[in-house]
Amino acid sequence: MTNLDELLATAATLRAPGGCPWDSEQTHQSLVQYLLEETYELIEAIETNDRAAILEELGDVLYQVVFHSDLASTGSLGEPFDIQDVAAVTTAKMRGRHPHVFGNPEELERFAASTGEDVMLNWEAHKMREKPERSSVLDGIPQNLPALALANKVIGKAHKLGVLDEAAPAAIPMDNEAELGGLLLAICAAARANGLDPERALRESVRGLQAEMRQYELESAGAFDAGIIGLAE
Repeated sequence: MTNLDELLATAATLRAPGGCPWDSEQTHQSLVQYLLEETYELIEAIETNDRAAILEELGDVLYQVVFHSDLASTGSLGEPFDIQDVAAVTTAKMRGRHPHVFGNPEELERFAASTGEDVMLNWEAHKMREKPERSSVLDGIPQNLPALALANKVIGKAHKLGVLDEAAPAAIPMDNEAELGGLLLAICAAARANGLDPERALRESVRGLQAEMRQYELESAGAFDAGIIGLAE
């Protein structure tokens, strides 16, 4: 039995009859807070470059995946699935998003990449092929991300879409993250002094940018359709 097999067996025993009452009472919804806590603890361990802490916190995050998978195996979400199904879906996704590594000869040539930047040029196309039902570059972005993380994600999409110019000079020049951190801290302090909520304010501005992006996509799609009609005529 591998260490991973033993962990899976441990989780199953804890949730089985005669196991831990607390574990058996949990739902996917009740576990969300713990998933968030463990994720932030892992981030903190990574940022402090603490090997022992990273090892432990990776295990805690892994256990959340194991816990949710074991819970799902009982049919908590309808048709049951287990961690093997989770692994199969993830493997298929990763192989599909890396045709420059796992593709057929034509794909290996078409998506050849020697740098991370080369890979990212095709990343959105790979994701769209995987999820053709998505109609916007914003689809799939969790809107309950912390405002700063959400803003960073949306701005990146706005650059790719062309709504914002990635090559434009920075509105506020800065040399390093220490300088950036001081500026963000000063902004938060100023907001607090003025009775304003910086999280809510930034989230509202990001909503406005997303609305602008969706409008741009609609207009671009309309122009494309009109071009097709013109060619047909």
